[in-house]
Amino acid sequence: MKFQTIAIHGHGGPDPAYGAVMTPIYQTSTFAFKGILEPGKFDYSRSGNPTRKALEDTIAALEGGTAGFAFGTGMAAEATLLASFSAGDHILVHDDLYGGTYRLLTSVVAKHGIEVEFVNMRCLDSLKAAFKPNTRALWTETPTNPLMNLLDLKAISDIARERGALTVTDNTFLSPYFQRPLDLGVDIVLHSTTKYINGHSDVVGGAIVVKDPALAERIYFHQNALGTCCGPQDAFLVLRGIKTLAIRMEAHNRNALAIAQWLEKHPKIEQVLHPGLKSHPQYELAQRQMTGYGGTFSFKVKGGRKEAFALLSNVKLHTLAESLGGVESLIEHPATMTHVSVPEDARLKMGITENLIRISVGIEHVDDLIADLEQALAKV
Repeated sequence: MKFQTIAIHGHGGPDPAYGAVMTPIYQTSTFAFKGILEPGKFDYSRSGNPTRKALEDTIAALEGGTAGFAFGTGMAAEATLLASFSAGDHILVHDDLYGGTYRLLTSVVAKHGIEVEFVNMRCLDSLKAAFKPNTRALWTETPTNPLMNLLDLKAISDIARERGALTVTDNTFLSPYFQRPLDLGVDIVLHSTTKYINGHSDVVGGAIVVKDPALAERIYFHQNALGTCCGPQDAFLVLRGIKTLAIRMEAHNRNALAIAQWLEKHPKIEQVLHPGLKSHPQYELAQRQMTGYGGTFSFKVKGGRKEAFALLSNVKLHTLAESLGGVESLIEHPATMTHVSVPEDARLKMGITENLIRISVGIEHVDDLIADLEQALAKV
């Protein structure tokens, strides 16, 4: 089946109990046994729930995986995966990533004896040189948040596989509609389903998708043991959002590229970081690896914090808020918002400067969004 069809029918069709076309919310903590030593398909909602299972099956199908797992938040998905590693393991992490992931790795995971090392994975030689005998995984984002750097997933996963390590990719920015890491050799795909997969800024959630049955068993054990799964109402909302994922991503992509092209020509803009622009240093990789660019990108205003804050203070249609991927346009200042938990020296090393702004372009009419940015920039 094609992507759009899977998004609507990927969970298997009408509910078997009463033929409900939309997957019902199974708001129950427990399920009756058929008899002594005879549990049904589900026994306790932490271990499994029909609403959550429909979501997990759908996300797995969209990513081309064999097993999917839905979590209470994107960070819960990450924490569950990281809990499957042991003290003494070495994890290589790309040196430009979401602030919440950086905080989890440096302030929580590293304290439990897991060695976390940041490396520039855009340089494959640097990546190869960073491997140790105890390297167990490579942690990647592409595009990265918020600098929109791209990683060559095929090359990276080949390097990891040759050395017996897993490759993990956060695919939140593009969704499976524009990028399928498993098809490129990646072992584990992560999502904050809060973002594009849900798409309506009304729920938080996370997901993991894998192909390998042994990995699936390992992740399920930790999800169940830690109790990090999402609830049935949240699963219902994300599953509802998925049904329009394809058409939303097309609109996000179209609007964002148009705005990026407009900003690139604006006299008050220093740089636009969008992989769909030929000025992006990895434009050719984007053409090979992705089928679209998504709706989120970053740009730098000329000046510093003062100019950035002037723009952010004067937008009207763009909401100043963290998160991304909703139908409405959001705008934020990474240095003081999404990445404030990253120490200043690390932020600057990544390239997160005071004049950097991240924008999540919604599906409003693009002319209205450009007009809003134009009037705000006039006050910078």
